[in-house]
Amino acid sequence: MLVEEALGGLGVVADGHYVDATYGRGGHSAKILERLGGQGRLLALDKDPEAVAAGRQRFGGEPRFSITHAGFEDFDAVVRPWLGSAPLNGVLFDLGVSSPQIDEPARGFSFSREGPLDMRMDPTTGQSAADWLAAVSEVELAHVLRQYGEEPRAKQIAGAIVRARAREPITTTARLADVVAAGAGRGKRKIHPATRVFQALRIVVNRELAALEKGLAEAAALLAPGGRVAVISFHSLEDRIVKRFFARESRGDPRYAGLPHMPPEARPTLRLCGRLIRPSEQEVARNPRARSARLRVAEKLSPGGAA
Repeated sequence: MLVEEALGGLGVVADGHYVDATYGRGGHSAKILERLGGQGRLLALDKDPEAVAAGRQRFGGEPRFSITHAGFEDFDAVVRPWLGSAPLNGVLFDLGVSSPQIDEPARGFSFSREGPLDMRMDPTTGQSAADWLAAVSEVELAHVLRQYGEEPRAKQIAGAIVRARAREPITTTARLADVVAAGAGRGKRKIHPATRVFQALRIVVNRELAALEKGLAEAAALLAPGGRVAVISFHSLEDRIVKRFFARESRGDPRYAGLPHMPPEARPTLRLCGRLIRPSEQEVARNPRARSARLRVAEKLSPGGAA
């Protein structure tokens, strides 16, 4: 999604070093490799072991490519040693869930087909959504649905879930969707009543927003002057974090706003590159999942805020 726009935003140079921070199934990585020369290098990251295995199978013989099992929160720890003394010329973050994850019922990301209520990006570690849902209090659940799902009936749905789990554990996607649909009550909705609930649970189970904030900060810190970071997001919570981070880093320390002199450490570190980009009507027609995609791009400034 937004592949050409993201690659255009990165402005890939032939001998550059780039990070695809969400490999998925390699669509963006393949396009970056097409633009790299013999001295260019690409490191891909993914929290999903299946994605890492797919990357090694697809590009195992490609000397310019490497892939590591890691998330956004591991960015500095993984990328810095990979770079060595080389500059980091660009980073691409593609947020959310990949199509293979959504389409595989066993991963538990979708309620369109029944499967275990898992939702972990990395199924080898952490709590599943079913385990989290079994222990969370009604008050905290309502807070999560409101904060991460932007669900207007969060309290009502949380109560329905807690009552239902008291009768029988909620361990499958279909059962959770049924409980939410019954508990949400009547009302006009453009989307299934479980859509925001599944989004909220996925975000909290994977600690996605905290990982994104850490990954953005570490990527911006590692970028070489003139290097770019491009972020594709799919819902307002993610996009708001990216927008605010880019805005903050492009303004500098607000304590010095309006003053004639700003110390180097307080000056802007990023420059915004254009405006928000959305998919074309043609792309949405080809792939309806792209309809909510948003792309933002920023460029690293030289130390002291110079362009």
